Amino acid sequence: MEVCFFLLAHCEDARKTQPLIDPSWLEAASREVQGLKRFAIHLPVQAPDSDPLSKTHASSPCCALQWYFDDLGLLETALQTGGVTQGVVDRIANTAGANFTFAQQAMAVRAFATPHPGDGEMGRHTERCTYLVSYEGEAENFNLWLTHYLTHHPPLMAQLPGIRELEIYTRLDFRSGLTITRATAMQRNKVVFDDPVALAAALASPTRASMKQDFNAFLPYSGATPHFPMRSIYGNLKPT
Repeated sequence: MEVCFFLLAHCEDARKTQPLIDPSWLEAASREVQGLKRFAIHLPVQAPDSDPLSKTHASSPCCALQWYFDDLGLLETALQTGGVTQGVVDRIANTAGANFTFAQQAMAVRAFATPHPGDGEMGRHTERCTYLVSYEGEAENFNLWLTHYLTHHPPLMAQLPGIRELEIYTRLDFRSGLTITRATAMQRNKVVFDDPVALAAALASPTRASMKQDFNAFLPYSGATPHFPMRSIYGNLKPT
């Protein structure tokens, strides 16, 4: 099973939703990481009409970076002190015009088939619109929660019109040379679309209403569930 490293940068001034982070150097830095399989770089974007069924009002990350590895050992090697990852954190922190807080998390990746997946060729640079979701709290019984979730929710998510990718993540313990805060999200989700218009159409579809009905049937859980539309750059470094 793949593992994914999340590096999240939040701007302390919520009004500055677009700090001067150039994704081109993030892509170049990602391609320098030894053992990296693929990556995703996410920046905030406005999606028309957003999600009519979501009650989330939290501000989105100013930048979210996902690095994928074939195993946890490769990820931990990439997180050693003084490596590329620390350089990325330092450069974002020194971006003019904004103050940042950071969080890191390693998670197991569960990928699900979609009817019309995106292009996954080696070396491919693809721009998409991604909807990131995180479950920040705790389930009363996580084993039962996850079993119910994985059984019932992905088949509905895969029916969203225009969906390209679908992944669900669960947290892992990991070693890191980074001294930034560790995020503790119980679970994260990612659904990918061609552009913000396609995302908005999916969120307004009857399938999204069915997902909301299933959400209301989830086992006991307490905590925030922020939903963020993001402009994303995807790249593969080795065959999938």
